Amino acid sequence: MRLMKTTRYDQAILNFNRAVDLVPDYADAYRMRGRAYVAQSDPAMAIRDFSRVAELQPRDAAILAEGGFVHLDQKEYPAAIADADRALALDPKLARAYNLRASARRAAGDLRGAIEDFTKAIAWEPNLDNYFQRASTYQKLGEHKLAVADFDKALAEDPQEPHIYYARAQSRAALGDSAGAQADLLAGRKIDGF
Repeated sequence: MRLMKTTRYDQAILNFNRAVDLVPDYADAYRMRGRAYVAQSDPAMAIRDFSRVAELQPRDAAILAEGGFVHLDQKEYPAAIADADRALALDPKLARAYNLRASARRAAGDLRGAIEDFTKAIAWEPNLDNYFQRASTYQKLGEHKLAVADFDKALAEDPQEPHIYYARAQSRAALGDSAGAQADLLAGRKIDGF
């Protein structure tokens, strides 16, 4: 774990290899080795380890979502959606699984389905990412008033995130609020140090 925290992933993987050699059903070693593989951009090995955790702990909805995000990064949207569906069948309150499915749906072009799932994610976990992601999806739909409302909620979570100001500026400009858009651009630049 210390090696993971210091981003020494090669050495961490070697230690996790030893751990699973000694204890073949050590689910947490597979989970952490999978995360090390994610950090090293080795999705096939990460999926292999996350799948092993799912075999060892079949009621672990979170590991299904974790593997689903690897599929999402690889643009394997049907696999990501399937992982989210399996996770939600185990835990219908898992906001991360709704976020995963929404992100995969949006990437596959199902914007309305994505809005529905981001809304469910927000219901269980009203955090910056869920609000920001739903706002970005509203932007894609051209629903800028709803986007601005969600960007406002995201900024209430963390007013020091410049990318949210830049994104909100786009929606404000689309709504004809030039002064608001300019104020957001300036706020984002100030945080960025420009």
